[in-house]
Amino acid sequence: MEQRVYHGSISPDVIANALYSQFNRGNFRVQKVGDSSQVVVQIATSPLTQSGGQTALSVNIQKVQDGVLVQVGQQTWIGIAASLGISAIQALRNPLSLLGRLDDIAQDYESITLSEEIWRTIDGVARANKANFELSERLRRVACSYCGTANPVGEAACLSCGAPLGYDQPGTCKRCGFVVNRSEAYCPNCRAPL
Repeated sequence: MEQRVYHGSISPDVIANALYSQFNRGNFRVQKVGDSSQVVVQIATSPLTQSGGQTALSVNIQKVQDGVLVQVGQQTWIGIAASLGISAIQALRNPLSLLGRLDDIAQDYESITLSEEIWRTIDGVARANKANFELSERLRRVACSYCGTANPVGEAACLSCGAPLGYDQPGTCKRCGFVVNRSEAYCPNCRAPL
């Protein structure tokens, strides 16, 4: 399950509505469940589809302090694999049979790239709502490791006791928005180098 945190003034409903309007078309069907603090969006191929294999995945969107946490679940692949297998077997028997399966192959390709398209849509909605992976101004505080006093980010020394704040400064992963300490070499969420 891949997850990202978008910091800013954005709600789960805004992302859920964008996913609904983007993917509730063609061979896909979308269902939204939840309230304003947490929404689950389920995207699946329609059971009545006449081309391509069946697939589905869920997107969990929940409100967190100063933003939203988005988790995209694992996509089911068995239906897509079966459809592509049929295309391959028919192509081995008769290469011209691929002409009759072009709709199936196109739908399978759209299904394979579903997760990427979901993240592209979510990133676009976040940008439009001025949400990003950077910490919001309200959360930009550093707790002194010596006395525990909250200090504004960027302060070299604690305002209360004067201790250096160097490695206590928080940051976020540029790939997924997860809050990380400066002393970490890799993001604990997505394992990207920091």
